[in-house]
Amino acid sequence: QVQLVESGGDLVQVGGSLRLSCAASGSIVSINAMGWYRQAPGKQRELVASITSGGSTNYADSVKGRFTISRDNAKNTVRLQMNSLKPDDTAVYYCNAILRRVGIPGAYAYWGQGTQVTVSS
Repeated sequence: QVQLVESGGDLVQVGGSLRLSCAASGSIVSINAMGWYRQAPGKQRELVASITSGGSTNYADSVKGRFTISRDNAKNTVRLQMNSLKPDDTAVYYCNAILRRVGIPGAYAYWGQGTQVTVSS
């Protein structure tokens, strides 16, 4: 089995900062990409940021310059530093990993259970 466990969600005021963390564990051979998605009430889940095993990053336009994604390949963790938070950033944030498992051919996507981020004005 594989588990992705997120932490760091909280209630924060406009302009504040939060750091989300996600740790992947289980029968993992390798992790290709890791990323963060978010889903606000009544909206579709959207990509916030992603990072490859080589460190290449991709950000949604709405968070560029405010959010920074990083990962520790040795620890199978990914973090999202969120600065200058806005009310529109309020959502459940989900960790995602594209990874290979022991004994299973191919790479597949796995999701965490989500962590709530609320930005209060």
